[in-house]
Amino acid sequence: MINRTTKLRWRRRFKRSQRQVESFSIQAEQGVEKHFFKRLNKLTDVRRFVTAWVLLIILIGAGLVVQVRALSPYYQTVEPIEGGIYTEGILGGFTTSNPMYATSSVDSSVSRLLFNGLMKYNSKNELGLDLAQSIEENATSDVYTVKLKNNIYWHDGQPIDAEDVVFTYSSIQNPDSKSPLRANWQKIEIEQVDSSTVRFKLPHPLSSFPHLMTNGIVPEHILSSVPISQLRNVDFNTTKPVGSGPFKWDSIQVNGQNPQLREEQIGLRPYEDYHLGEPKIDRMIIKSIHDEQNLIKQYKDQTIDAIAGLNSIPEELVNNQVIDYNFPLNAEVMTFFKLSNDVLADQTVRQALTRSVNRTEILKVLGYPVIPVQSPLLRAHLGFSEDSIQLGYDIGEANRLLDEGGWVKGSDGIRQKDNKKLAFQLYSHDNVEYSRIADVLKRQWEQIGAKVDVVLQDDTQIQSTIALHNYDALLYGISVGGDPDVYAYWHSTQADARSSNRLNFSELKSDVVDNALEAGRSRSDAATREVKYTPFLAEWQKLAPAVGLYQPRFLYVTRNNVYGLNEAVLNNSSDRFSNVHNWRIKTGRVTIQ
Repeated sequence: MINRTTKLRWRRRFKRSQRQVESFSIQAEQGVEKHFFKRLNKLTDVRRFVTAWVLLIILIGAGLVVQVRALSPYYQTVEPIEGGIYTEGILGGFTTSNPMYATSSVDSSVSRLLFNGLMKYNSKNELGLDLAQSIEENATSDVYTVKLKNNIYWHDGQPIDAEDVVFTYSSIQNPDSKSPLRANWQKIEIEQVDSSTVRFKLPHPLSSFPHLMTNGIVPEHILSSVPISQLRNVDFNTTKPVGSGPFKWDSIQVNGQNPQLREEQIGLRPYEDYHLGEPKIDRMIIKSIHDEQNLIKQYKDQTIDAIAGLNSIPEELVNNQVIDYNFPLNAEVMTFFKLSNDVLADQTVRQALTRSVNRTEILKVLGYPVIPVQSPLLRAHLGFSEDSIQLGYDIGEANRLLDEGGWVKGSDGIRQKDNKKLAFQLYSHDNVEYSRIADVLKRQWEQIGAKVDVVLQDDTQIQSTIALHNYDALLYGISVGGDPDVYAYWHSTQADARSSNRLNFSELKSDVVDNALEAGRSRSDAATREVKYTPFLAEWQKLAPAVGLYQPRFLYVTRNNVYGLNEAVLNNSSDRFSNVHNWRIKTGRVTIQ
């Protein structure tokens, strides 16, 4: 219990503490008054001194910044760097990424980014190894043995082996798969030697066979359980592809219900274990756009960074930032004369039509530089000869040939012979380029007394016309590739309606041509092949089954430089991605080492 004495003691302690606090407060107030407020006026005496120091520090800092910027060119340089998102718009629609079926511009582009073949064309258009470590050809060019590289993997981490190769080509061969590549692989035996080796046994020698192995390989461990008849329609092709290429599938977004207006946006991301090195771009987006005006609008709106698939640069883009890449294609645009037509069956008529074509005038209407074509082989092809090119423009010689051949001009200016007029229809695809050329050809041929009706058709119509050979003459382009083996376009068997492709558009039938083409494709020695093709070129010049016009280009339009993308001859448009893993789309300052 607290007594009175204790209470008095606590009260005295409390009052003593209170007095101490009051004393400290008074001392603090006196200190502030003495050391701050009474000295505050003295700060004005040193403000000039302080200001001078502050200004000096600012000047020194600014000087250092200026010096660094001035000297940076000596130890830094602007170079392409990694990173960025690249969006490419392609005219057309997306239907499949599976390399067994990809044929359109959009499909083949997506497929090329996702899948690898055994062989590939490099940025110089040279055929080289891709998934293959080596390829051995026997002495008679009818057996090829392919060894796969070590440590190559699918995007899901599974190793790529010989079973994948055998599965891919066996599926292509199976008629139930309905692969458009089947014609090239019929009667070829495919044998798995071991887990990394495959042997191909051909029914006859074929020196161009390695060029057939550039199509993508598909994963057996994913697709082997799918019935072969359903292989064309599985989700793998459109939403769940697994490849081995530089980019792997990320997403697909479909906008629009109308098939004519629908757009597909396909997102791809780098494959970090790509066997040639991880791509330098952070993300690749492919947009398939069906309408050309919409494609151009999206470029102007900066929704896309590049355009693939245009024939020429539209006027709307002239004032926009445009960098155009012009890739010559290993292809030829020709006018094919169908030799089964009553009028065009006359060799004299074909020779006269050829001599009356002024290529210089035709090439002018294109509006961009191209390489003229006057032979079934390109100038870069093995076996090409200046001695066997088609003779040039000579309208006087053209008229002389027709006069001597009994083709007489009537009162209407049209030539005729045996009550048969020199008249025929010229079919072509309805696009600006072919339309202009067809008009020039019509005018030039009318000058020698021919009546020509031009028929332009849309995509669906012209494909049907070509498949059925329902034309008199055809203005069209053919892809001939990097090898001079043009058997598919000029051998008589390819004119037969029972032929799988029927690509002999002129329906040329000549024993000399057939023998030369067979001999040329069955020899592996370059010098021997050149000799074997000589009779073919001479006979083609004489028979004039077509008139060569020019080597077409692939136009690629970008907003900014794509570092690593170099103009070179391409076998097809998707070959622009041959070194896409090295592309860079950004720049930055890099310190010189």
